[in-house]
Amino acid sequence: MEQRALKKLVESISKTVKSFKKSEIECLIRLFYSFVEKPSGKLVNARLDCNTFRGILHNVFGMTDDMLMNRVFFVFDKDSDNYVSVQEWVKGLAVFLRGTFEEKMKFCFEVYYLTGDGYISREKIFDMLKNSLSQQSPEEDNDEGIRELVEISLKKMDHDNDGKISFADFEKAVRKDRLLLEAFGPCLPDAKNCLHFEALVFRNKPPASF
Repeated sequence: MEQRALKKLVESISKTVKSFKKSEIECLIRLFYSFVEKPSGKLVNARLDCNTFRGILHNVFGMTDDMLMNRVFFVFDKDSDNYVSVQEWVKGLAVFLRGTFEEKMKFCFEVYYLTGDGYISREKIFDMLKNSLSQQSPEEDNDEGIRELVEISLKKMDHDNDGKISFADFEKAVRKDRLLLEAFGPCLPDAKNCLHFEALVFRNKPPASF
């Protein structure tokens, strides 16, 4: 990428992303382009599709849950065009790597409700818990046990007793018990993977290190 264009992009992104220094934003932009670059050196519209993005979540951040990786992709993809742009990449990583507790709480809630109605329904909880448990024990198919977990979750988090979890419900429950932040499946990288990522990328080591 041409140096002048890179500098302009860094300046633009740094106006809205405050958790990274400009030099770090530049590293993240370079990494982004390494993922979308063809062997010939030509760029493919400079955006990540879902499969490439999921590969990064899996290989770099150690995520393994297919359903949740898809959901994380759609939360990164703020303009809903089915691609992650370089701006969406840096903004998403700002929450992933250095987000405040409030930012991570909002991010997790968005991953869990996804469809845009602002609530995590009983059905969504069932689907997410079933998916999460099937990843751990593929041979078990215990819908009744999962329904019991759904009811326990609602009892713990549905403070207004309307049969679904609003952000206000979620926030109240998570502030009381931070372990509930990823109650319906892992959608944030663990601290070890974050530190490893930052050590590699911000020390300007090549992406091949991954």
